Amino acid sequence: MEQEADELDSLVRKRIRALRVAQGWSLEELAARANVSQSTLSRIENGRRRLALDQLVTLARALDTSLDQLVETTTDDIVSNPMIDGAHGLMRWPIKAEPGMTVVRQRMTNPPPDSPARMRAHSGREWLVVLSGTAILLLGNRRLRIETNQAAEFPTMLPHAIGAEGGPCEILGIFDRDARRGHQRGEDAGNANRP
Repeated sequence: MEQEADELDSLVRKRIRALRVAQGWSLEELAARANVSQSTLSRIENGRRRLALDQLVTLARALDTSLDQLVETTTDDIVSNPMIDGAHGLMRWPIKAEPGMTVVRQRMTNPPPDSPARMRAHSGREWLVVLSGTAILLLGNRRLRIETNQAAEFPTMLPHAIGAEGGPCEILGIFDRDARRGHQRGEDAGNANRP
């Protein structure tokens, strides 16, 4: 048990230093943000000062992370396999750290709908990147062309639809919980209308 505590202690100290360095901050800069002395921060990073819960909370905030992420030790289930939705041509992966979020990979061959009545609006946010080809995003009154390696992020409360232009395209989308639910309801309604 004591070995586990020592390993966690060492891991947290390494994370604090790594996050500080990744932000490009000196000891002095992070110390000022966390309202601790530079020497205290140096001793925390080097293991010469005991880690106190109140300091960890303050440091996590200063590093723009959560206490949970700072002390997390689980590394199980790093690799996940997709759930295949052959009916819609989708692969889906849930994001374990954010259970409501989903990553979706989809190949599109049809252009976006001609009729604004076929555009959907629902709660949430969506982010997508075009992996290959060209996608057209209809967003409200706008028609946006998204090329390979370009990304788009938008609130799904705006009426939207996406399709391919000039041949098939492949996209990778990330949906928050509300956006995922909105799309699932739309898929279910579309299936109900099919003969």
